[in-house]
Amino acid sequence: MADAVETVRALCMALPKVTEKLSHGEPAWFAGQRMFVMFADHHHDGRVGFWCAAPVGAQEELVGAEPERFFRPPYVGHRGWLGVYLDVEVDWGEVGEIVQDAYRSVASKRLVAELDSGPL
Repeated sequence: MADAVETVRALCMALPKVTEKLSHGEPAWFAGQRMFVMFADHHHDGRVGFWCAAPVGAQEELVGAEPERFFRPPYVGHRGWLGVYLDVEVDWGEVGEIVQDAYRSVASKRLVAELDSGPL
C-alpha cells in the first residue's frame, strides 16, 4: 500500500498548486479548496484504491467496462466520482490520466490553463 499511496501522491503533486491534507484519516489532494483525489483505505475492507472527481459519464463508462478495476465510491459516487482499485494490476499511465481528469474537473480555469501551458 505504501508504494501505491506514494505513486498517487507523486501524480497529484506534479499538478499546479496542489496541496495535500488529511481527510477522514486518509491523504487527500486539493486544487485550491476543492478536493480532487482521496486515497481510500480507511474502511480497512481489504481493498485499496482512491476516489476522484471525474468528467460527466466517466464513472458509468469505466465501472461498466471494468468493474474489477473501477467502482462507484460510497458518499460521492452519486455525484459522478470514480473509484479506482490499486490492489489489482495497475496501469499507472491510465491512472495518471484519470488523476489529471479529476484535477481538470475541479480546478479553476487559471489552474487548468497553467497545466495546459507547461510540461509535467
